[in-house]
Amino acid sequence: MQRIIALIIMLIPGIIAALGIKMMRDMLFNILHAPIPNLFLQFLIGFLFFVIGLGFIAGFVLHRDRKRNKVQQRFQKK
Repeated sequence: MQRIIALIIMLIPGIIAALGIKMMRDMLFNILHAPIPNLFLQFLIGFLFFVIGLGFIAGFVLHRDRKRNKVQQRFQKK
């Protein structure tokens, strides 16, 4: 049960990051989504979604690897 919950927790930021990539791609093809007033704002929101989703996943992996002592010396907590 815990693994399923962990998988769901990891899927949510992955979906957010994928949505961010889609919004940035749609800006390049001049596809504007309804609640957003202009394309540049759509790109910024997409970039923000991508960075937040990727940052959460990277932080989770780093935290897990630190617990298991599988990181290089420079990434270990001092």
